[in-house]
Amino acid sequence: MKKAEKSADEIRPEYEFSKMKGGVRGKYAKRYRAGTNLVKIDPDVAEVFGDDSSVNEALRSLIRVARQRVKLAR
Repeated sequence: MKKAEKSADEIRPEYEFSKMKGGVRGKYAKRYRAGTNLVKIDPDVAEVFGDDSSVNEALRSLIRVARQRVKLAR
């Protein structure tokens, strides 16, 4: 037999939030809403690049080359 589901607004009585110190409601809400744009790269590719700025630099260079080639093809 399944247990009755509790509603989301029920809080256990042993949680006494008024006694909590230093907690900030919604501390990470802005970052959460902004989302993330993480990309996983394969280990062999990661070996070539030392950090995220070198990856960004390489991708920007590739974008410039691709845009130039598109302009020349027109």
